Amino acid sequence: MTSSNQTNEHLVQILQQFSEQYIAVYQQTHGCLPTIEHDEQWPSPCEQSATKKKPSSAGEVYWQPIVIDKSEELSFDNVESALELTIHDDIKTYFTLLYSESLAAQCDEGELSLLFAWNKDDFQRLQENLIGHILMKRRLKQKETIFFAVTDEEDMIISVDNASGAVWVERVGCKPHKQLSDSLAQFISQLTPVTK
Repeated sequence: MTSSNQTNEHLVQILQQFSEQYIAVYQQTHGCLPTIEHDEQWPSPCEQSATKKKPSSAGEVYWQPIVIDKSEELSFDNVESALELTIHDDIKTYFTLLYSESLAAQCDEGELSLLFAWNKDDFQRLQENLIGHILMKRRLKQKETIFFAVTDEEDMIISVDNASGAVWVERVGCKPHKQLSDSLAQFISQLTPVTK
């Protein structure tokens, strides 16, 4: 049986590989890093440099996923305390490893976007959304799941079963209806980056 630490190290490796693969494919396709509109009120360590594409524009910047500095000390302690729940280690690792814009990917079921926090404030907003999701699950007397991706179908999300760590597809407000993999690391290792 693998220890929780080994499992988390494997997930860290898989996530970093996927984010690097995404950027490599994007650069092959477009000849540059992805771009995003710069917002002074919403800065991110992901932002690299201003683009030269639109000199008149208020500011598009290149970006790429960045490993979150340990000094940031992002944690789910407040969420676990508020919900009296232990969040699955895979989810804690996933959301505290990288700052990034969402990353588009393809799996056997179709296209999806992996969700990440853009900055520390976004991490707090993400936590609030996860609390809302779990409270809804409890109200509906359903198993607690934690979403980490959205699909190209508006009300379909990809989530982790908080008890088992298995990855499922679920319609918002409904029980998960199809298991996609036994773990988050296994699921992400099967994804192909999609850059448009």
